[in-house]
Amino acid sequence: MRKVKFLDKEEKKLINSLENDGWQPVANLSNWKTKLAKAATNTLTKDQRMNIRVTRSDLDGIKLRAAEEGLPYQTLISSIIHKYLTGRLVDRQMFRQHA
Repeated sequence: MRKVKFLDKEEKKLINSLENDGWQPVANLSNWKTKLAKAATNTLTKDQRMNIRVTRSDLDGIKLRAAEEGLPYQTLISSIIHKYLTGRLVDRQMFRQHA
C-alpha cells in the first residue's frame, strides 16, 4: 500500500502548475545558478555594524541561548532582529497560552 503524503497549499499549487502549465527548462542553467547564488550571497551579507547597550543579564541570557542553539551570540541576535522585521518572530509564551 502506498503512503499518501499530506501536501500543503503551496505544494499543491506547484504540482498543479507542473502538470497543467508545462514547465520549460532554463535556457542557460549555469548562468542562472550563478545569478541566484550571487543574489543569495548579497541577501546574507552583513554589511552594517550596530552597537547597542544591554543589561548584563540580557547579554548573559542571549549568550546562554546561543550556546544551546550552537550559534555565535551575535548571529542569534541578528536572526532575532530579522525574524522580528519579517513577522516570523514567535512569542512562545503567547503560543503556549493558546495551545
